[in-house]
Amino acid sequence: MSKPTVADYVLQRLREWGVEHVFAYPGDGITGLVSAFERADNTPKFIQARHEEMAAFEAVGYAKFTGRVGVCMATSGPGAIHLLNGLYDAKLDHTPVVAIVGQTARSAMGASYQQEVDLLSLFKDVASDYLQMVTVPEQLPVVLDRAMRIAAADRTVTAIIIPSDVQELEYSSPTHEFKMAPGSVGTRWAVPAVTDQTIRDVADLLNSGSKVAMLLGSGARDARAEVEQVADLLGAGVAKALLGKDALPDDLPYVTGSIGLLGTKPSYDLMMGCDTLLTVGSSFPYTQFMPPFDAARGVQIDIDPKMIGIRYPYELNVVGDAKATLQALIPLLERKVDRSWREMVEKNVTSWWADMDRRAAVTVDRINPMRLFAELSPRLPDDAIVAADSGSAANWYARHLKLRGSMRGSLSGNLATMGPGVPYGIGAKFGNPGRPVIVFAGDGAMQMNGLAELITVKHYWQEWADPRLVIAILHNDDLNQVTWELRAMGGNPTFTESQRLPDVDYAAFARSLGLNAITVTDPDQLGTAWDQALAADRPTVLDVHTDPNIMPIPPHVTFEQAKDTAEALIKGDPNRWDIIKAGIKLKAQDILPG
Repeated sequence: MSKPTVADYVLQRLREWGVEHVFAYPGDGITGLVSAFERADNTPKFIQARHEEMAAFEAVGYAKFTGRVGVCMATSGPGAIHLLNGLYDAKLDHTPVVAIVGQTARSAMGASYQQEVDLLSLFKDVASDYLQMVTVPEQLPVVLDRAMRIAAADRTVTAIIIPSDVQELEYSSPTHEFKMAPGSVGTRWAVPAVTDQTIRDVADLLNSGSKVAMLLGSGARDARAEVEQVADLLGAGVAKALLGKDALPDDLPYVTGSIGLLGTKPSYDLMMGCDTLLTVGSSFPYTQFMPPFDAARGVQIDIDPKMIGIRYPYELNVVGDAKATLQALIPLLERKVDRSWREMVEKNVTSWWADMDRRAAVTVDRINPMRLFAELSPRLPDDAIVAADSGSAANWYARHLKLRGSMRGSLSGNLATMGPGVPYGIGAKFGNPGRPVIVFAGDGAMQMNGLAELITVKHYWQEWADPRLVIAILHNDDLNQVTWELRAMGGNPTFTESQRLPDVDYAAFARSLGLNAITVTDPDQLGTAWDQALAADRPTVLDVHTDPNIMPIPPHVTFEQAKDTAEALIKGDPNRWDIIKAGIKLKAQDILPG
């Protein structure tokens, strides 16, 4: 029996770390590793994406929806380059991902050899927390161990470069001698403790407020019970950053929903009216949607000291685990006797959801995109996972979709890149094969890369215990988010040559792959379409013909935004009359419900 190679040991060590899936695309720079998968009976499982960027996105989706480290792999040169966008998505959203990439043989380095790229320079930003090249077999254990551990500890991207000839070398473990580092597998994590005095200071500040607002991010997700108890004691309203949409259910009466440009009016009113702000597990970047600096005292609780005290002049910046910190805080909080602030928040939330239901019911030339989301909310399975792509799909996901109970949801929060929706869904399915997954994607994202990744769905869906992966496409033949940004931010009419998309029959493409597919052109068909998709025995594509002229209005429209949009229409926007007609209908619902 031949002795194991370095590549064999890489897979062995990944198995020891509990890695079950590697999202990848092959190439001659990782021939040794690909051959090792065959010798290892494809354990961990090699998941073949259509493109290395998609492999990285799938690793991100896997990590986001499992809490485990995602692993992706690519060849040297162009393959490694293609990973970058997905890796930056992970880095900016603080998601643990390890990238393993090939490189030209050591003997050819520095000779301008084919596909030779300076990968240490290329990855030095995206993998700034840990980036190493393996040049001898004895180096491998500790390099891989540190890559896995640092990715998990810092919720970040790490990368390992392994030259092609090193992959083929006979593996030799580090010995017990000078300048050798053996490494070790596994980590027992400590919970960062906050001092008693800090807890008392936080309690005193929060107890002194009469109008408390809470802002949650993804870092609060594992502290749901504690957040609910704190909100009850303080009589607080709770807003959520986009990445924290699933941190607390949307059906709680005091949850105001998302905050920011894609946020809700109750969240805006909550922030503008509060006198005390408690932020938990969020680094929400848009300061203008937080309370005026002189209007509220603030506390931030976050496990990452690098991300604390940045977005708002908090009086107390507390570094600690959200769950443990809130548990220590709860006994010191005084229940607010005056519940008028909470009652006003709940009244605003009730009014908002009624407004959203009325807006979703407005009929326009094509299907109102708000109704697509409104029809799904009551139909969502209790264990659903939802991924949204960037663009207008993110607007309606943020405002109109009600997540309940243990439902999960995410998107590309900080990079806000196009194209992760379908690969996120694929990663989610491999990490949670028994849970239904729903993806919302615009037709621009589908044409960019989503259609190709439907082939990956075709390739693997029969391995999933629950075959339901529903991909709802907002088919409006327009790069709609950017179109509205041209109008609202630049005062310019849409430029048809840049914004108009070629019309594609997405349902027909899905059917050609053997997937279930439903074309929806009548809004009254939406409910039935969702029912059929969620009862299907295979993945489903919903090709929903939505209206591009529904304006995604922010919760607070500035004079400049209104002026720029009006100027864009006056300058001769080709869709101006359809926009005006849709706007009148929506406004009429606000003024004259029904």
